[in-house]
Amino acid sequence: MELLSCVLLWKLVLLQSPALTLSSGTSGAAAASSSVVSESVVKWPAGTQAVLSCQSPRMVWTQDRLHDRQRVVHWDLSGVPGRQGRRLVDMYSAGEQRVYEPRDHGRLLLSPSAFQDGNFSLLIRAVEEGDEGVYTCNLHHHYCHLYESLAVRLEVTDDPLLARAYWDGEKEVMVVARGAPALMTCVNREHLWTDRHLEEAQQVVHWDRQLPGVPHDRADRLLDLYASGERRAYGPSFLRDRVAVKADAFARGDFSLRIDALEPADEGIYSCHLHHHYCGLHERRVFHLQVTEPTFEPPAPASPGNGSGHNSAPGPDPTVVSRSRGHNVINVIVPENHTHFFQQLGYVLATLLLFILLLITVVLATRHRGGCEASDKKTGKSKG
Repeated sequence: MELLSCVLLWKLVLLQSPALTLSSGTSGAAAASSSVVSESVVKWPAGTQAVLSCQSPRMVWTQDRLHDRQRVVHWDLSGVPGRQGRRLVDMYSAGEQRVYEPRDHGRLLLSPSAFQDGNFSLLIRAVEEGDEGVYTCNLHHHYCHLYESLAVRLEVTDDPLLARAYWDGEKEVMVVARGAPALMTCVNREHLWTDRHLEEAQQVVHWDRQLPGVPHDRADRLLDLYASGERRAYGPSFLRDRVAVKADAFARGDFSLRIDALEPADEGIYSCHLHHHYCGLHERRVFHLQVTEPTFEPPAPASPGNGSGHNSAPGPDPTVVSRSRGHNVINVIVPENHTHFFQQLGYVLATLLLFILLLITVVLATRHRGGCEASDKKTGKSKG
């Protein structure tokens, strides 16, 4: 019977005043507007590939699918004279619930369906004197980097007729009779706390292009990218076939736009919009694209050693033979590289010829000297 009354208390709190309800994030028109996180001027030469860098490596854009322990609720108790604040109980979105003090086991309860119906209220089954203080309901969303907090003050009385609840201007105050159950209300029905929407279905990125003088809310849509893998291309045909975003954009958090064969007509203001409806994130990055004149590389200088200071254009074919009109003259065009070869060959042959002549001179001189010595010997013998 007592457990049934606890369940009824949890159900009734969903119908209580909105003043007891946490509200997270922005909604309506505020969520629809995007905040500009960067704005830059980029210049690319015509004919090249332009890259407009739009990157966000945060976990919410890279489709992190680890749902377990991404959200947690915990209740803390503080404001007790002579005692430090302490953690009472916490519960993760995976359903794990932990009570810190042994005396509170079975006495402090959280609804097992808290992350389905948004009811994070704390039930104290039998209030004691030591339960007085300020109770804080803390909601953490690690995936979206969100934090919400709500405080409730509990006072204990021995007279059941004095039990009541009121607002002191900052928080709710509950006066509860000793031994009676107390329900610390904490409700947040936002979809990101209750798993009513899939995170992957709430991510979308789109690129817009606007001409000078056109406001951004009237810009032309170029691309729509969804985390599910769906893609839609818009815009003029001359540009639609030349723009692209990598297929693994959501896996790497890189939504950079690439424009091939850039043309002067591609100039304009390009916007990268990141929308995460699940977490209520809306970001916009603006690029002022300017197309400059194409850059021409100067002709490469002729390599040293070819005997010519002219450009390195290929010479005429050495096999080409032309015959002058009206004359029986044959003109043979010899390329410069062959002329250089013949020059070097001439130097080698001249040097070799000079060496041979020198060698012949030495041999002749040696033979002449030997003949003279033999003649002198014969003359000496004849005299003797």
